[in-house]
Amino acid sequence: MKLTSRGRFAPSPSGPLHFGSLVAAVGSYLDARAQGGEWLVRMEDVDTPRNVPGAADSILKTLALFGFEWDGPVLYQSTRSEDYAAALEQLKSAGLAYGCACSRKEIADSATRPAVDGGLAYPGSCRAGLAAGRAVRAWRLLVNDDEIAFDDRVQGRVAQRLERDVGDFVLRRADGLFAYQLAVVVDDEFQGISSIVRGADLLASTPRQIWLQRCLNFATPTYAHLPVAANSAGEKLSKQTRAAPLRPEAAAGELVQALRFLGQRVPAELARAPVAEVWAWAREGWSFAAVPRQPAIVVPA
Repeated sequence: MKLTSRGRFAPSPSGPLHFGSLVAAVGSYLDARAQGGEWLVRMEDVDTPRNVPGAADSILKTLALFGFEWDGPVLYQSTRSEDYAAALEQLKSAGLAYGCACSRKEIADSATRPAVDGGLAYPGSCRAGLAAGRAVRAWRLLVNDDEIAFDDRVQGRVAQRLERDVGDFVLRRADGLFAYQLAVVVDDEFQGISSIVRGADLLASTPRQIWLQRCLNFATPTYAHLPVAANSAGEKLSKQTRAAPLRPEAAAGELVQALRFLGQRVPAELARAPVAEVWAWAREGWSFAAVPRQPAIVVPA
């Protein structure tokens, strides 16, 4: 069968998978399979201080126990530093990246507006070069005030003006680690990802990634940002909000719950069926059109 899509699931090994992770995995997996495509797993372990020993192996084991089948070997970002460095050098050579000496406090003191992701929009303090005696702490990507817009398959049209809404953003951090935005763009191109299905918590990052793709002459995938699972306080389920880990012994029931969260009309009896039967129904019955068009849904406790 000719492949029409290549999707991916990219967890961070900062703890065990939880229900919110399962929703993203199920949505991306079924979307790829429904299009006759491949589904890859990438371990986004570039932010090494956040990695928990053993978490990557635990995540892969959990995915297997829940019946996920991925194509090809797992890609670990921690093995990809040379590729990220090459991309950064390409941007430097093109005059699109510059060294920044600003500390967090200096940015907080000089920023005049909030960023779309809840932080502060970088005011461009180091665009014109560093003052005497100042050393490079981080590397940033130049942006402009052009509108970056895309049609999300779930959330609709999204548009940002990066200079106003974000500012020049970090490619390599002050601690020497490559930033998520650079790593994810380089890896999506490397793996030939054509369709990205992930949580709506990453929606605000997408215009930055599209701009970076253009700067590096990379292809731009299609995007679909699924509603995130939230607790009763409206917080996204995450390791930080102490979301309960997935229970492989209850895999069928949790898969059914994830499918229902995604708007699928799953027969109640499947919650007690073998995992293989849940997947058999899901592959036949999957409807992307049924996915709720909203950024978050509260999951009953």
